[in-house]
Amino acid sequence: MSKVSKEVLRLPLEKRAEIAFKVAVAKAIDEHTRLGLPVYVWRNGKVVELSPNEVRDPSRSRRST
Repeated sequence: MSKVSKEVLRLPLEKRAEIAFKVAVAKAIDEHTRLGLPVYVWRNGKVVELSPNEVRDPSRSRRST
């Protein structure tokens, strides 16, 4: 666990929670990609599976219309 900067500690609790959530999601996506597992996202009202290659290269992502 890394040390939190004083600037972050001055932010409101809800902003710090949002930052922590985004960091946690990014770590989970990185781990899934590293392990070769798909990532599921909500897109256009549906759950869509993204392969590890699609996560690494967003231009390869399937667009559902």
